[in-house]
Amino acid sequence: MGTMACEQSRANVNLSSRTTFWKSLKYQLKEAFFPDDPFRHMSDHPPLRRTWSFLSYFLPILAWAPKYKPTLFASDLLAGITIASLAIPQGISYAKLANVPPIIGLYSSFVPPLVYAVFGSSNNLAVGTVAAASLLLASSIRGKVSPEEQPELYLHVVFTAAFFTGLLQLIFGIFRLGILVDFLSRSTITGFMGGTATIIILQQFKGLLGLQHFTNKTDIVTVVHAVLANRREWKWQSAVLSLGFLVILLLARRLKEKVPRLFWVNAISPLLVVVMGGIIAFAVDGKDHGIPIVGDLKKGLNPISISQLQLKSPYISVALKAGLISGFIALAEGIAVGRSLALLKNEQTDGNKEMIAFGIMNIAGSFTSCYLTTGPFSKSAVNYHAGCKTPMSNVVMAVCIMLVLLWLTPLFKYTPLVALAAIIVVAMLGLIELHEMKHLFKVDKFDFCVCMAAFLGVVFVDMEVGLLLSVGLSIIRALLHVARPTTCKLGKVTGTELYRDLEHYPDSTTIPGVLILQLGSPIYFANANYLRERITRWVEAEGNISKEKGQDLQYIVFDLGGVAAIDNTGIGMLFEVALTNPRLRVVEKLVAANFIDVLGKEWVFLSINDAVSGCRFALHQASNDDELQGISPLPLNEKKELQKFPKDKATSRKKKLKHLKC
Repeated sequence: MGTMACEQSRANVNLSSRTTFWKSLKYQLKEAFFPDDPFRHMSDHPPLRRTWSFLSYFLPILAWAPKYKPTLFASDLLAGITIASLAIPQGISYAKLANVPPIIGLYSSFVPPLVYAVFGSSNNLAVGTVAAASLLLASSIRGKVSPEEQPELYLHVVFTAAFFTGLLQLIFGIFRLGILVDFLSRSTITGFMGGTATIIILQQFKGLLGLQHFTNKTDIVTVVHAVLANRREWKWQSAVLSLGFLVILLLARRLKEKVPRLFWVNAISPLLVVVMGGIIAFAVDGKDHGIPIVGDLKKGLNPISISQLQLKSPYISVALKAGLISGFIALAEGIAVGRSLALLKNEQTDGNKEMIAFGIMNIAGSFTSCYLTTGPFSKSAVNYHAGCKTPMSNVVMAVCIMLVLLWLTPLFKYTPLVALAAIIVVAMLGLIELHEMKHLFKVDKFDFCVCMAAFLGVVFVDMEVGLLLSVGLSIIRALLHVARPTTCKLGKVTGTELYRDLEHYPDSTTIPGVLILQLGSPIYFANANYLRERITRWVEAEGNISKEKGQDLQYIVFDLGGVAAIDNTGIGMLFEVALTNPRLRVVEKLVAANFIDVLGKEWVFLSINDAVSGCRFALHQASNDDELQGISPLPLNEKKELQKFPKDKATSRKKKLKHLKC
């Protein structure tokens, strides 16, 4: 872009309009909570179509069900049966982690998937229970209610926690507060899941070794001490059986990695282990020969539990705390899994719709004897690889679980606890992402510290402390980015009209008498003083360089293209400078504060090149009048360009040239 006259440049900058407070607030709220408003272009559509679009937005099943084809059902049928084979052993296993009866895990794989199929927007997510949330739920509740001494009350509090989880998620979705989930960064989730997986694996030594007594705490020191202190209870039968199951599961997992099309072998391996274990335990009467079993499982569908919710003191507080913490983690995992799998298919997943779906299914689940559910990574990955096309795969899975609940639950009576422990151990190995931790250390040391804070906090203290440490560090980092924004000095790239960071482009040239700085973040009260001090250091350093060359620093140019917002304190930070490419919201604040009137409209430019030309023209005019000395003469080509500028632009500023606040 060639050099432009001031009048021409100013014609492209709106310095007169002023958005009202309510209009500005409405715009900001809309962009924060409704950036993907699907109804903004439908004002001219017929009422019936607008109504259908409205219903389809909140009931995604109305969008895909009318277009559903038999060919799609063939894919969803296979995927649904595959994830059902995984849901049965995982449901029983994770229920043991939550200290609830195993049948509750199967209940939780029946009703919630049906609800999600109606309200969910992801074609790949498979709904079910998750290990991390199950353990977190148990550790949060058992301090107030013991599952061994008060099993019925404990179960009711778990249902109540699921209700509060659903309520939280529903509120988040309705008010589009998914932005809060973003505070759980990738490094936080990596560390938290890795630490949780580690302590879950350690806790499985109770099942792997057939122990009768074990600790209720989750930290690594206490768990290892419990394993060693109860070594007299170790049963060789359980140890041998667990070793065989671990080998089968690990081989199936390795086969999937080597031959991806055989993913189904890994998917059905947990069910295979459960069946094999049940046959062995039945044949040798495992309960009397060192192989503890699950025991009786009731036949029948989910009983109604709405009357069992503990919505009164003193248990409402513990249920609320457990539901909020575990629900927040489950929400983050479910949304992250849905988005990750959607990207692989080049699809879109609406996070706010997902929160509404999770909320409704957990509320419905709490009314039907289910505990917390979300979209687990392992089951969803199997669903994806099995070729699912729509949420119908969740319906197929729910139907399979219904058949199990009605007729097949007695067959799982002899499932050995050692088989469930082996399934959990292998599933948790996939959550310890050592390669991701190594990548974080290589790319960003602070992210690595956030990850390790979560990991070590979970492993050595407890899950809540690890999570709070990691989130706290993430918030501190975000505040540091706001309070200590980056500022860089720009130079002109040789042979172009582009101005870039001098550190990045060291061959760029500076402009005599002009300091060009780029501000790349909103200017608020939190960083205004820092920016003033930082800019002052730039000015002092540039002044010393200019004096060495026999010149004086006369002007500062601020590139405001990256400054999205400014407040009153930020306006007070600005010196008497030339401004380039300010954003509309920034201009409105500058106009309201009368800053533009004081500065002069002629000192707001469309580009850095225009600002530099304007400054050099003013310096040239002042040099010709002998009011300023030490300004190097301009090249002939620049003199011709500067002749485009009206002379009064310089003469109106002559008296101020010696008194710049720089």
